[in-house]
Amino acid sequence: MVRVHVESYGCTRNRADAEMMEAILVRAGYELAETPEKADYVVVNTCAVKDPTELKMAKRIRELLDSGKKVIATGCLVHVNPDAIDSRVSGILGVKSIDRIAEAISVAERGGKLVSVEGWQERNPDKLELPRLWKPGVSFVVPISEGCLNACTYCATRFARGVLKSYKPELVVRWVKEALAMGYREIILSSEDTGCYGFDIGTNLAKLLDEITAIEGDFRVRVGMMNPNHVLKFLDELVDAYTNEKVYKFLHLPVQSGDNEILRRMGRTYTVEDFEEIVKAFRRRVPGLNLNTDIIVGFPGETDEAFGNTVELVKRVRPDKINVSRYSPRPGTIAAKWKQLPGWLVKERSRVLHRLRLGIAYEINRAYVGRTVEVLVHGPGKKGGTEGRTFNYKDIILDSGEPGEFLRVRVDWAGSTYLRGGVL
Repeated sequence: MVRVHVESYGCTRNRADAEMMEAILVRAGYELAETPEKADYVVVNTCAVKDPTELKMAKRIRELLDSGKKVIATGCLVHVNPDAIDSRVSGILGVKSIDRIAEAISVAERGGKLVSVEGWQERNPDKLELPRLWKPGVSFVVPISEGCLNACTYCATRFARGVLKSYKPELVVRWVKEALAMGYREIILSSEDTGCYGFDIGTNLAKLLDEITAIEGDFRVRVGMMNPNHVLKFLDELVDAYTNEKVYKFLHLPVQSGDNEILRRMGRTYTVEDFEEIVKAFRRRVPGLNLNTDIIVGFPGETDEAFGNTVELVKRVRPDKINVSRYSPRPGTIAAKWKQLPGWLVKERSRVLHRLRLGIAYEINRAYVGRTVEVLVHGPGKKGGTEGRTFNYKDIILDSGEPGEFLRVRVDWAGSTYLRGGVL
């Protein structure tokens, strides 16, 4: 019996792809190994969002090969920078070819090497038609689309995922119903950009949320990242959908820069004012909104003034969490050809923003101490105790609780990144 272990890195979308590949392998008669050490083949489902990530992926593949394992490389890196993939791998599958994973191992067993890295135009299967492996847990990822409608000058992920392909609402709803029937209580809607879901098939994210929240049962929906330029097209409708109690009051809205000229250079097609308009609309009608955003520091052309504008935006808007990334050029992107800022300057700006974001996050979280909130219990926490998520998807550590339970919890401690509380 050939044993296979699947390692997945990066976004929740990759996590769903990994579970699809695992289900296909089981159906084909392969045995899943819990660890790489117990496997004959290791499938490395790669991420390529940043240069450091690419280096980590390449190193991991080399380590596995050097230890005598046979490796199948999949995921975004095989599209973004195929030269980073060690030539000794036994197969290479692009993100639109994960349905061929069993075939890739079969070919390798016969001494061949399957390489299938088609683009979105040549091969674009509907992944919601593929099987999934049901794993123990509270949370289940449901992909709602693949690809995007943006052309950001720094992003290489679009070279892998391609142009937007939205999955039919009835398929998404079917997977949500099946997940709930299997005992999951948290549905994560995943995509490269949930904000443009449905634009290619005559619908939108708000309509999809309405269909999902109409499903009977006590569960919660977490919506993945959405870009401001698309949200503006149906803002009122989306805010309406967010008022439903089944939707986490969690908004991941990346701004990337607080300077309009830098946003223009990034190809983001919205302004700082647009971003603030969306935030205000949500905060007016969604109490306790947990606002997450992304900011890239050190983008080519970012002057001291431009960075200062970003700092001022953060002080005005006060997001609950900011994912701060140091700009790194990616292969094939327009921005990679521009003059780069010195590394020391990028690091210093990152430190400034990091300190600011932690301070704001602590002040926001501290206001939760003494409050009673609803929490969905996830299970044993990495920080000890039992981990859960509040009504607005804040991480909270409890003294007790069973996975899948909804509990009333009194918050008694707050840090910059999580809360602690006692079950009432």
